[in-house]
Amino acid sequence: MMFRRKLLTVFALTVFLSVAAVALLVSVVTRRAFEHSEDERTAALVTQFHREFNRQGDLVARSVETIASSEAVTRMALALNRASPDAGPYFELARTIGENNQLDFLEFVESDGTIASSAQWPSKFGYRDNAIDGFSVVADRGAFLKQEDLPDGPTLGLFAVRPIRAGERPVYVIGGRRLDKTFLSGLDLPVGMRVLLYQNRGERFSPEFLVDAGTDSAESKRPAEKLEPMVDAVRQSKQETSRLVQWSEDPAADEVLHAIPLLGAGNEREHSLLAILLIGNSRRTYVELMRRIRSAAIMVAGGGVALAILLSTWAAARVTRPVEQLAYAAQEVAQGNWYVRVDVTGDDELGQLADSFNRMTTELLGQRERLVQAERVAAWRELARRLAHELKNPLFPLQLTVENLVRARQQTPEQFDEVFLEGSKTLLAEIANLKGIIARFSEFSQMPQPRLERVPLNDVIHGVMQLFQVQLDTPGRAKINCELQLALNLPPVAADSELLHRAISNLVLNALDAMPQGGTLTLRTREEGSRILIDVADTGLGLTPEQCDQIFTPYYTSKPHGSGLGLAIVQSVISDHGGRVRVQSEPGRGTTFVIELPAAAT
Repeated sequence: MMFRRKLLTVFALTVFLSVAAVALLVSVVTRRAFEHSEDERTAALVTQFHREFNRQGDLVARSVETIASSEAVTRMALALNRASPDAGPYFELARTIGENNQLDFLEFVESDGTIASSAQWPSKFGYRDNAIDGFSVVADRGAFLKQEDLPDGPTLGLFAVRPIRAGERPVYVIGGRRLDKTFLSGLDLPVGMRVLLYQNRGERFSPEFLVDAGTDSAESKRPAEKLEPMVDAVRQSKQETSRLVQWSEDPAADEVLHAIPLLGAGNEREHSLLAILLIGNSRRTYVELMRRIRSAAIMVAGGGVALAILLSTWAAARVTRPVEQLAYAAQEVAQGNWYVRVDVTGDDELGQLADSFNRMTTELLGQRERLVQAERVAAWRELARRLAHELKNPLFPLQLTVENLVRARQQTPEQFDEVFLEGSKTLLAEIANLKGIIARFSEFSQMPQPRLERVPLNDVIHGVMQLFQVQLDTPGRAKINCELQLALNLPPVAADSELLHRAISNLVLNALDAMPQGGTLTLRTREEGSRILIDVADTGLGLTPEQCDQIFTPYYTSKPHGSGLGLAIVQSVISDHGGRVRVQSEPGRGTTFVIELPAAAT
């Protein structure tokens, strides 16, 4: 991955993670704030419900107290305490007094439970009220919740009981008001909240028992069946509970419902669950706020990514351009241009790096000059040593021959002619040897410059193999197999065909000498990028790492009768062609010479 892309990725990822972290933090804080707000609003609404419940209960209790102390009711109590009581004249009394005192329920019950008058159900006149045993417990107390049977079905109400002791047998006044939509609509509900009342009638859940003050609201039209699991849980545990109810696929329609059980009074207080108060908190505000937070986060992230692109582009241009210049300069140095320089554009780290690079190339130039001079001195010293060694060998027999001739001339003049003829042969042979030595040195020092032209490399390989084919097929010579692995459609190279033929021939001859016991000679051509490679491989004894380091040194040879100039000539030819040659070898595994040449320009 390029540095610019890495920089862009880092900037974009940093912005994205930062925005995501902030959005997540805001979401968590918002959720907790809403949960805390929901708890507070629910607690406030429950408090308001109890306050309204107590207020209505106080009104009912005062109304019942007023009725119990009224003159008409007192006369009725006295009449019912007679020896032969007659409740008939008081049949309508409860309805009349109840309407005057704004009570939905009002009954007068004798001490034995007989109903003397009923405002809510007049036909109960003369029947016995089975709850008479509990009247003594709740008499003279505050209001309580009670389920009342009516002709159209049971209903809930706030009741109060007061006894009238106008004789030996008390008469009970039982009055109350409905706990219905009117009661619920009197509650001051915050925005997004609603109150429902489920009347616990029957063993199974029924939407008919659910009382909702908002008859025309969209919430009241939701399927009440989704409340059944929550209602059943409260009916079993008789404990407060809270749940999230999903009314539809839209999260904004979700609602958190708090269920509060309402228990009966008297003997039923600990056993009878009369109703369940349901307080709903809409999550629409929370969901819409979260959506706005996400939208804002996406917008900020998009803007941040765009800003990251601009910043990364600027930073990349600020950072990568000097780096690219350094990389280009390093490539130039690697290709031999030691005079390349990098512009120093500042005093920052990149400027210091460019200045260090320039100082490095300057020092390398100085070291290169010193190295070249040292190599020249060493080469001339080696040349002088080699030349002295080569000339010393034939000079010694020349000296002996001349001394023998002088001695023969002085001591045995009659045999001088014979000694002279033999000495002349020795002199001529050693002089010829000296000429050969001088010719080899002259040949190495006067390598002609190549005349470059477009040369098909495979044709040169075939020409070399034709030259050595007769030598390979010589009877009595160890068998050497020749394998050609030439790449097809190989582009031509810019070369001097004669010099290239000579260099490859030297490598082939070197490979043949390395396999005195026979083996396999492989010539291979291939293309790698803009360069053409030639492999000359043998299966001979191989070379040690020390020999590989010195094998191209002039006059260095590992052969008994080698001149040490063959591989030096190969390296000189390939270098003049703009290429290079290297050796790959291991003892016992053969040797491979690799020639790299640039392809000819099209």
